[in-house]
Amino acid sequence: IGHISHSQKDWESGRLFSLQEQINHKINFIEQELRDVKVPIVLVGHSIGSYISLEIFKWSQEKVVYCIGLYPFLAVDTASSIQSSIRRISASSSLCAVLSSMGAFLGMLPSQITRLIVKNSMGKSWSSSAIEVLCTHVLQYHTLRNILFMAMTEFQKLPEKPDWEFINKKKKQIAFLYGLDDHWGPLHLYEEIKKQVPDVVLEIENKGHTHAFSCSEAGSTWVAQRVSSLINNHYLFNNAISEG
Repeated sequence: IGHISHSQKDWESGRLFSLQEQINHKINFIEQELRDVKVPIVLVGHSIGSYISLEIFKWSQEKVVYCIGLYPFLAVDTASSIQSSIRRISASSSLCAVLSSMGAFLGMLPSQITRLIVKNSMGKSWSSSAIEVLCTHVLQYHTLRNILFMAMTEFQKLPEKPDWEFINKKKKQIAFLYGLDDHWGPLHLYEEIKKQVPDVVLEIENKGHTHAFSCSEAGSTWVAQRVSSLINNHYLFNNAISEG
């Protein structure tokens, strides 16, 4: 489930959505589309989507059977200079408007020029589909404003420590995949989770992919295979327990 108003067309007429409203958007979707569906739900979230998935898990503990956080952003890292910079930028409405206007201007250039700029600046290892999505969906004024507004509310809402009580309570139904160099999910938090919840499934990706793994075919394929393996192992383990 994508984020509301993070798409090519401005369906919401410029409205800005907070992190909590994005969480409610996913919960409302599940309520409407899966209310009468008798199937278990597996949640897979990336970055802030990992936090969102845990919040959905708290809301629907009967239906959700497994939750996987990929390169998870679960808590604010006050030691991260990158997070501090993003926090300051996102807190300034005027600066967000300027940056969003600049991005939208880039998106209005002839498509060949926009794609060339994106590919040569930040998308050298990106797949063609990732570049296409950035050029058509992200480089829109309403999308960029929503990304920055959501970021601001993330820093306001997220704690400095994950919800250890809930993760401990549901540790048999939660898994996390961390990256080696990821300021959103730093390794010191990986170590803290391992210390606080030693029985939770916890892995580190060491194949050279990044937080933006989904922007490359190799990263997308590798992570998809790991997610599939985690889900299969979870069901095999549960079946073995029930049969034993």
